[in-house]
Amino acid sequence: MEARNDSQQFPAFQVIQEVKKAVIGKDDCIVKAVAAILAGGHILLNDIPGVGKTTLAMALSKSMSLKQNRVQFTPDVLPSDLTGFSMYQKDTGTFVYQPGSVMCNLLLADEINRTSPKTQSALLEVMEEQKVTVDGRTHEIPSPFIVIATQNPFGSAGTWMLPEAQLDRFMVCLKLGYPSMEDEIDILKGIQKKEEVQTVISSDDLLFMQYAAKQVYVQEELYQYVGNLANQTRNHSMIDLGLSPRGTINILQMAKSVAFLRQREYVVPEDVKDIFFAVCGHRIMLSAKARAAHMDAEQILKEILKKIKAPRIV
Repeated sequence: MEARNDSQQFPAFQVIQEVKKAVIGKDDCIVKAVAAILAGGHILLNDIPGVGKTTLAMALSKSMSLKQNRVQFTPDVLPSDLTGFSMYQKDTGTFVYQPGSVMCNLLLADEINRTSPKTQSALLEVMEEQKVTVDGRTHEIPSPFIVIATQNPFGSAGTWMLPEAQLDRFMVCLKLGYPSMEDEIDILKGIQKKEEVQTVISSDDLLFMQYAAKQVYVQEELYQYVGNLANQTRNHSMIDLGLSPRGTINILQMAKSVAFLRQREYVVPEDVKDIFFAVCGHRIMLSAKARAAHMDAEQILKEILKKIKAPRIV
């Protein structure tokens, strides 16, 4: 999936070009990550170590001048490390709120499956409501606020897999995968002449682009198309748990952002198709029949895309 690059001054394109300096050969993942940020969603990077998950998150943060915090999750990380806590001030005789790591624009939650469920759940209110409640008092999170979480799907012994409720809070789940031979050679050569990622937009610019992406027009037939796709995941013989209403909304939000990146003022079916697996792959639960047939989520979702006829957009 590509963003249009006919306008070098298009701010979102400038962000993508800067991130490409740090993450080589993963243009599709970069575009989808930027689209998710424009849609106001959170990102889960689910892949093996060493393929550039953290590098991608750091490059996105720097290119957009976002205040960024990073938490390396381990079993001893506490909920208060994320949300903050109240500390007694002897001078004033009052409790004063001490901000936690979520008080930022971009939170990098590294290896989120290595911390306890109690700490994982502390992120839920923040991710959905963009606020934290400590000792009965609510504190607003800076805007924009994005969580980019990473996890390793292998070597999961002694870890806590994210429950379905929390997976559903992530707008997209992306996998970078191994680079091609050509890209790996470029990576090796690039060690000597590594380019620094430059800041090209401010947080205010990002807020404006998020607003602009929401204004992208959606034709009536496309609402029906997205609804049919979601309904098919709920009535498929190979799927035990289908797409939630939040997931359906996220499909449309991501499609709007992709159309915006392609510098269109309206959504077309291709925008929906391009992000369908990234939005739905981590949300559906395959049946025992699918596992016995050695089918994966991507195969089944591709089958659904072929089955549901896309509308003709005029």
